[in-house]
Amino acid sequence: MFEVFDQGTEILQSALRSSYLDAMLENAENIIDDQVAVEDGVPDKETVDKLQKLYRELKLKDADAETIRQVIQLSFLKVIRKDAIQANHQMTPDTIGFLMAYLIEKIVNLKRPYSIFDPAVGTGNLLTTVINQLKKSNSQSVKGYGIDNDQAMLEVASASVALQRLDVDLFHQDSINALDIPECDIAVADLPIGYYPLDENTKNYQTRAEKGHSYVHHLLVEQAMNYLRPGGFGVFLVPSNIFQTKESQSFVKWIQSVAYLQGLINLPSELFANPNAQKAILLLQRHGGNSKQAVKVLLGEFPSFKQPKEFGAFMQEIDQWVKTNLG
Repeated sequence: MFEVFDQGTEILQSALRSSYLDAMLENAENIIDDQVAVEDGVPDKETVDKLQKLYRELKLKDADAETIRQVIQLSFLKVIRKDAIQANHQMTPDTIGFLMAYLIEKIVNLKRPYSIFDPAVGTGNLLTTVINQLKKSNSQSVKGYGIDNDQAMLEVASASVALQRLDVDLFHQDSINALDIPECDIAVADLPIGYYPLDENTKNYQTRAEKGHSYVHHLLVEQAMNYLRPGGFGVFLVPSNIFQTKESQSFVKWIQSVAYLQGLINLPSELFANPNAQKAILLLQRHGGNSKQAVKVLLGEFPSFKQPKEFGAFMQEIDQWVKTNLG
């Protein structure tokens, strides 16, 4: 399916003389609108006929959401290669999305329609991975929201959620400013790491640095927790050493004022070529509702995916932890 979709992108790139990303987005729009867009005679009739034949063969509208997500993901990986896209536009690997969805499934009570948002949504790959996984195990309806300040990435996310037929609203803005979304049940994010340059915008943040620029990942965690319902969960991909930096003191102090730190689980070290780049999944639960501090915080490291027995045993430990601490 990806190969057929990609043929459409290649044909359009050649006809429009555009970047690979623009051709991919045009390709997706054609499929969403069920017609090939023509402007000033471009693409020509022969190309239009070729594309229409491809789209009939593709049958993307008959595919399930998860298959479509993977087609878009593969297409964007090709965009990264062909257009030499910068590193901070890389997508969250599926493996990480599946693990985050697994944790949410275990810890969040999804017995009614629920909502989920991502304040650093990018191409929407993580958000839609999580939504699709949760929908497999849960019949409740889900409403999604995604926010990002990168117009090009949001256009990919927009095409992706439209093709997947998911109920997700997207907003083009800086997530450090006030968000135009309601309180949600779940926040999920693969957080950008580094410093936030606009000090003026961080005045009301408790996690801002006393001097100089503040860590953007600290600010985004604080902002995300502001938009959760009482008892709602934030599930964030963060640096493993998040509590070992000199800025961590004010970060921990802020967490204690609004949320319960329920877990920090390192991802398998094999996923990271540089041990200093290792990441972890941070679990925070907003105060209020039926929330309470887990007697024992969930700490540990996912075993290697190449060790299915150990990995399965670790998953059982998580199940047991949920029953004992959150049940």
